[in-house]
Amino acid sequence: MARSPLILAASATAALPRTAISSVSALTENSGGRFDSALATTDDGRDVVVRMPASDEASSDLAAEARALHALTAGVRALLPFAVPEVLGEAGSGAQRVLVVDHIDGYRIDPAHLPKGPGYAPAIGAALAAVHALPVSIVRTDGLPVRSPEQVRDDVKRLLDRADATGRVSDDLMLRWRRAVDVDDLWRFESAVVLGGATSASVVLADDEHDVPHVVGILEWGGLSVGDPAVDLRWLASAPLAADDVHEGYAAAGERSPDPLLRERARFYAELEFARWLVHGHDAGESDVVADAVALLDALADGVRGDHIVPDSRSDIDDAMALVESVPPVAAPAVVDTSMQTDAYDPEALSLYLSAERDRVAAAEALAEALDDHDPDADTGAIHVDQLPARDDVDPEETAPLDLDGWDDDDARTQGPALRGETATTSLWGSSAVSGDAGEGAEPAIRAHRDSAEPDPSPVDDEEDAARASRAALRRWGVADDTV
Repeated sequence: MARSPLILAASATAALPRTAISSVSALTENSGGRFDSALATTDDGRDVVVRMPASDEASSDLAAEARALHALTAGVRALLPFAVPEVLGEAGSGAQRVLVVDHIDGYRIDPAHLPKGPGYAPAIGAALAAVHALPVSIVRTDGLPVRSPEQVRDDVKRLLDRADATGRVSDDLMLRWRRAVDVDDLWRFESAVVLGGATSASVVLADDEHDVPHVVGILEWGGLSVGDPAVDLRWLASAPLAADDVHEGYAAAGERSPDPLLRERARFYAELEFARWLVHGHDAGESDVVADAVALLDALADGVRGDHIVPDSRSDIDDAMALVESVPPVAAPAVVDTSMQTDAYDPEALSLYLSAERDRVAAAEALAEALDDHDPDADTGAIHVDQLPARDDVDPEETAPLDLDGWDDDDARTQGPALRGETATTSLWGSSAVSGDAGEGAEPAIRAHRDSAEPDPSPVDDEEDAARASRAALRRWGVADDTV
């Protein structure tokens, strides 16, 4: 039976010594019937909220609320852009625990009535992002729960095992959940400070002078811990119209690294609330709770049939082949050529390019032919005597006489037997020389021939000058005949 506001006011005096309560009224906080609450006014004009647990189970929730509010010191509260209830006093224990906190004036909106668009939804998303940006040390220091992504994943697995053990969850729904648990990418997130069970009804709003809503406070801090930020967004399953705007406001105000699968995990946690409700009714032996949970699970299974929490972007080969075969064939036109039908195609520019290309090819072919017919001696100026035209007054078979004046026997010996008119049998290159039967005089002749190859250091005589002049004249004569 719920306590009356007068009983709550009387209990508040125990938590606030030397303070009198001047007025009291009932207060509805959308706490799911867990707490009995009242709004009281003290003799000094302060408005305070008085809470007491509605059951023994709710007493632990109220104790966790008090512990979390004590952990939020003045320095931590200064990091938040809104107010947090401050503990004014507490007394009792168990079901008789009394908690008195200050009152934050404003209004709240249930998730089902949260409108889309700018205003409420983005403001609520930004407020949740501010909570998730708090340093995790405030939770660790006070001994509050801290869960890593691996621990969060293990908690979900244990919940699924307990729900599956009841035998009241359909196979399709259980397969959907276990498939999501097995997706590694779903559990790659950065743990943060979370409220653990907040909804839009936990956020206190107020309008400024321009009727623009702002978040002025957040209630229900009992689930304060370090864990998955998606837990604080699972309530968006009850606010489908405003979900996109809340996520947009959350992302715009967030200072954390992007979480690509935040929405998928939030949706997953929302579905698991039905499994949690089933496990609670099964463990408590409350058949009405079990029946309610089964009805919710059956409706969920019908609504998500054929859907996956984490969409699989990989296509099956059979599906791809079926898709290709389902495409009707299209006959290509036989005459129309669309190879050059592009936005950058210019017919005039193409014609000029093709003309220049043809000229280039023709020039290259002409150059190749010219190189084939080209005389390599034309570049060096070399003249071949055997190619000179024959003169009419000269017998080609007649040889010029040799002037042997000045030659002595010693010169003849040094010049070799060939110049002395000897036969091939006594020549250096004769058969006797080749066969190795040369006489004793062969070796001096060869030695003298090698010595004659050495340059003569004596100055050039007049006969050599005359011979050089004769050769130059002969060369000019041959060139003159070619030009006639």
